[in-house]
Amino acid sequence: MANSCRKLIFNIYMGFYCSAILPKICICSQFSMSSIDLLNTDPGAFPVATSGEPFPWNKLRLPSMVVPLHYDLLVHPNLTSLDFVASEKIEVLVRDATQFIILHSKDLEIMNVILQSEEDLRYRKPGKRLNILHYPAHEQIALLVPEKLMADLRYSVAIDFQANLANGFEGFYKSTYRTHGGKTRIIAVTDFEPTGARMAFPCFDEPLFKAKFSIKIRRESGHVALSNMPKVKTIELEGGILEDHFETSVKMSTYLVAYVVCDFISVSGTTSSGVKVSIYASPDKWSQTHYALEVSLKLLNFYENYFDINYPLPKLDLIAIPDFESGAMENWGLITYKETSLLFDTKTSSASDKLWVTKVIAHELAHQWFGNLVTMEWWNDIWLNEGFATYMELISLNATYPELQFDDGFCHICFAVIKKDSLNSSHPISNQAETPTQIQEMFDAVSYNKGACILNMLKDFLNEEKFRKGVIYYLKKFSYGNAKNDDLWRSLSNSCLDDITSGEFCYSNSKMTSNILAFLGEHVDVKEMMRTWTLQKGLPLLVIEREGHSLKLRQERFLSGVFKEDPEWTALQEGFLWHIPLTYSTSSSNVVHRHVLKSRTDTLELSEKTSWVKFNVDSNGYYIVHYEGHGWDQLITQLSQNHTLLRPKDRVGLIHDAFQLVSAGRLTLDKALDLTRYLQHETSIPALLKGLEYLELFYHMMHRRNISDVTENLKRYILRYFKPVIDMQSWSDKGSVWDRLLRSTILKLACYLNHAPCIQKATELFSQWMESSGKLTIPSDVLEIVYSIGAQTTVGWNYLLEQYGLSVSGAEKNKILYALSTSKHQEKLIKLIELGMEGEVIKTQELGLLLHAITRSPQGQQLAWNFLRENWTHLLKKFDLGSHAMRIIISGTTSHFSSKDELQEVKLFFESLEAQGLHLDIFQIILETISKNIKWLEKNLPTLKTWLLVSS
Repeated sequence: MANSCRKLIFNIYMGFYCSAILPKICICSQFSMSSIDLLNTDPGAFPVATSGEPFPWNKLRLPSMVVPLHYDLLVHPNLTSLDFVASEKIEVLVRDATQFIILHSKDLEIMNVILQSEEDLRYRKPGKRLNILHYPAHEQIALLVPEKLMADLRYSVAIDFQANLANGFEGFYKSTYRTHGGKTRIIAVTDFEPTGARMAFPCFDEPLFKAKFSIKIRRESGHVALSNMPKVKTIELEGGILEDHFETSVKMSTYLVAYVVCDFISVSGTTSSGVKVSIYASPDKWSQTHYALEVSLKLLNFYENYFDINYPLPKLDLIAIPDFESGAMENWGLITYKETSLLFDTKTSSASDKLWVTKVIAHELAHQWFGNLVTMEWWNDIWLNEGFATYMELISLNATYPELQFDDGFCHICFAVIKKDSLNSSHPISNQAETPTQIQEMFDAVSYNKGACILNMLKDFLNEEKFRKGVIYYLKKFSYGNAKNDDLWRSLSNSCLDDITSGEFCYSNSKMTSNILAFLGEHVDVKEMMRTWTLQKGLPLLVIEREGHSLKLRQERFLSGVFKEDPEWTALQEGFLWHIPLTYSTSSSNVVHRHVLKSRTDTLELSEKTSWVKFNVDSNGYYIVHYEGHGWDQLITQLSQNHTLLRPKDRVGLIHDAFQLVSAGRLTLDKALDLTRYLQHETSIPALLKGLEYLELFYHMMHRRNISDVTENLKRYILRYFKPVIDMQSWSDKGSVWDRLLRSTILKLACYLNHAPCIQKATELFSQWMESSGKLTIPSDVLEIVYSIGAQTTVGWNYLLEQYGLSVSGAEKNKILYALSTSKHQEKLIKLIELGMEGEVIKTQELGLLLHAITRSPQGQQLAWNFLRENWTHLLKKFDLGSHAMRIIISGTTSHFSSKDELQEVKLFFESLEAQGLHLDIFQIILETISKNIKWLEKNLPTLKTWLLVSS
């Protein structure tokens, strides 16, 4: 699944607890007590079903006494009455004798359940009707059998059920779109990850319970039905209803099942290995599907070659869904996308839009192997899916679309998660999650971004070819099965088995354990090393102190917003130690030196005289570096004298680390700002944008707090200092991807800061566009800027809102919506929020991004905050508590606050929610973030004021 962010073994009762505490005593069978024993225990030990009877199971996770082998599922959605009727036959295998079967089911009306034994099926006996108990708190049902089911035998469970199509974004739900003629069309679509399959059919809705699926869908003749597998036949039934039969699937988890009933059309192509790839969209958007087809064919060919495993299905469909909460979902053979993550409009999609579409497709196609072919055992290891898919974006796009220069921006994926991971409220990559809400919260930046970053660090440590061999070994060994953290580390260690050469990393002798590699004369246990990155939260701070030719190394836990002099600092450091694969370079040569730091302190000797040392070469490592003594001064001097002696990615890394160290109280703000002075000579756009990013961040912080003198001085400084870069920008779509990203970013900022030439040009283009009745083509990279300036007048704002409703380009609609949110009139912002809640003109899925955009201004942030508190109950009817959308809404409206009064307001609001039993981990993250903001201002505002005055 692709998110902007983006989700566990927990049952202590039966000892199925794989963690840092008990890593070696995990057992295959989850529960040692049989169901017969359970039924003979105290009834008070079990919950009460809706009927008032004891429910025979008291765990959130299902028992393993009965496992599914095959589902035969028939679904008939009615797109007029907005409901569906369905039936299924589940072939199950009984592992241990039992008198009940526990399944997941949520919001389904179950009419009938029939159990047949193998003998019943063989002699066509009618079977036995079963009693059903419901326990909604665990989203479970119990099927009670009159005679106990015998171990090692197979049974068939037939269930008839019905439900309404869901109104939200999970399960089997309705989605709507408007045709160019203004008619509303309805489609039915599924989205099951992580726990939504139980809303569509009763099932064993956990990733470990893999099975095969034979799906049939009934529809009207004006619709098409799609599912994971190709359609094999269509039968016409009474009343003109058609029943599509799909091939039986490969063995897979329930969250990967998918089906759609729609009236979409497609464009298709075939890969070199014969896989048919189709891109589906609503008829009015068919012209925007061609780029996605090109990308999908190219990437599928690449992945088959890279993984040395053919894509296992005969076809792959990618479909753009009008109402979709996340970026995309990797259902095997039928990948569902938010329209803006799949469709590319040549007129209105910018360079950043193209990059986004390409990387999301790369992410989801990588999932066809990582996640689908090999699935994590439980959601605690969702990073094995999401971290790998995010990492494979880098590998695949470097190979297939080098012109997108994705490699130059990968470090920003790591920088983004460090903001969260440097808080004490972060969590380990592999983290316990028990409830559906907790599982949803695991789909975050730590699982996606940090997972990808530590994999990239490990790849750099092992080298790319050895890493790839380990990945192939892992995928082949666990194909169609499930895996956990340690399985990956063992596989990556085994990557050297067939390559016992004189290479840098390999087995030093046959007596070594399967996890240990020889690295520069040291024995490195890959599993031991990587566990320090996955089983503990946070990241290390590497402190460098230079004494002559000696480098004294020290590692600490990096904490943002907690200073060394704070009383809690020492306690927060206890128990944290990483095995860090260090890299460094010096002024003396281009050689990349390596060392694994496994202790708190160490010493390295420099072989030659050097004026500076730079650790974390190319920012491949997931750690922050602080240079004590004159270390930072030496690097700042080098940047000002000849910045090109440092690698471009190292310059980006220095800017990032300097400002992170300011937030931790380890570096003064003026020194970090002094470092950015060299940027007037910088030719590397990623470095230029990184420096600009921090200055813009400070501007917004000051503006929100109405600190007018600093806001004005910062504005003047940015416009003066970056004037040469601003002036050289053309209002076009010319240049490389990075040229275009720079143009979009710096012109947007210049206009936001009321730079007269920028305002004048944008106003001129907007007037011409309006006069042409929206027919004039404005360069896509400046489209959002032009719209934003046009939205400042009432006439322009109203015209843009009208165009928003008419546009068939999701990329253009995003730009218009952003522009509309920049209005300084509260009544207009209120109208946007109301339209988002209604969900007709502005889709409800856009609410999070809309509120986030509105909070940029002082008046907007208070408006959004009031809206959240006043409409909390209504929001919960539209989004799940733990959903990505809800977390975006909560953080987008609160995390920018920077005063003690605001902190108290947010704290009281969260406490009121928790009193109602509503808890999210993000509550603590936000409170810590606000506290950090307050502390940053208290410590750094005087310095910023002084520095700006001196710089002016």
